[in-house]
Amino acid sequence: MAVRILYFAWVRERIGKTEEVVEPPAGVTTIADLVDWLKARGEEYAYAFENEIVIRAAMDQIHVQRDAVITGAREIAFFPPMTGG
Repeated sequence: MAVRILYFAWVRERIGKTEEVVEPPAGVTTIADLVDWLKARGEEYAYAFENEIVIRAAMDQIHVQRDAVITGAREIAFFPPMTGG
C-alpha cells in the first residue's frame, strides 16, 4: 500500500524533504509503527522523530493519535506542535 507522507516545519528540515511516497511493510499498521519504520530508514529520520511524542500526525487531513490504523490512508502528515500568536 503506497501512501504519501508530508513533513512540515522542523520535521521537514531535519528529513530534508517536504513529501515522499512510501510503501511501508505489511507489519506497519499504525501511526506509531510508521514512525518506528521511518526512524529506521536513516539518521535524518531518526533525528526528525527523536522526540516522537511531541510530533503530531494527520491522516487524510484529520488529526489522529499514534494508535490510529493507517490501512487505506492516502496521505499522512507529520508536524511539530504549533504555537499561536
